[in-house]
Amino acid sequence: MYLIYFSRMKAATIHEIKQELLTLKPAVLAELCLRLGKFKKENKELLTYLLFEAHDEQSYVTGIKNEIDEEFSTINLSHLYFAKKSLRKIVRIINKYCRYSNSKETELSLRIHFCSTLKDSGIPITKNPVINNLYLSQLKKIHVVLASLHEDLQFDYLREIEKL
Repeated sequence: MYLIYFSRMKAATIHEIKQELLTLKPAVLAELCLRLGKFKKENKELLTYLLFEAHDEQSYVTGIKNEIDEEFSTINLSHLYFAKKSLRKIVRIINKYCRYSNSKETELSLRIHFCSTLKDSGIPITKNPVINNLYLSQLKKIHVVLASLHEDLQFDYLREIEKL
C-alpha cells in the first residue's frame, strides 16, 4: 500500500502580499485580480463591488435594501420553521454585503432595515425563540456599531433605532 502525502502551501501574511503587490506592474495586477475572480463567487462579487459600486455607497445600500425586501416577500409564512430559515438567509446576505463594504454606516443602515422590515412583516417574533434571538442579536449588533460611530451620526441613527 502506497501512501501519498500532499504538502500544503503556507499562505503568506497580508503584509508580505502587500509588499509583493507594490512591486508588480499594473497589467500583472489586473491579471492577478481576474484570476482571483475566477476561483470563488465571493471573490467576483467583492471585485464587482470594489470596481463598480464602492464609489456610490448610497445606491449600493438601496440595491441591497431592495434585495432584502424581495427576500422578505418570498418568505413562506405557513410555518415559523420556514420563516426562520428565510430570515437566517437574509442575515447571511446582509453579513456578506457588510463585509464587502466595510462601512459602519452601511452596516447600520442594513441591519436597521432588516429589523424594521421584520417587525412590519407580521411574523410573530416572540412566538419562536430562534426568531426572537435572531432579532435581538441584530439589535445587539446595531448598538455595537452605533457605539463606534461619531456622535453626530449616532444621534441621526438613534431616532430610527428607537422605533425598533
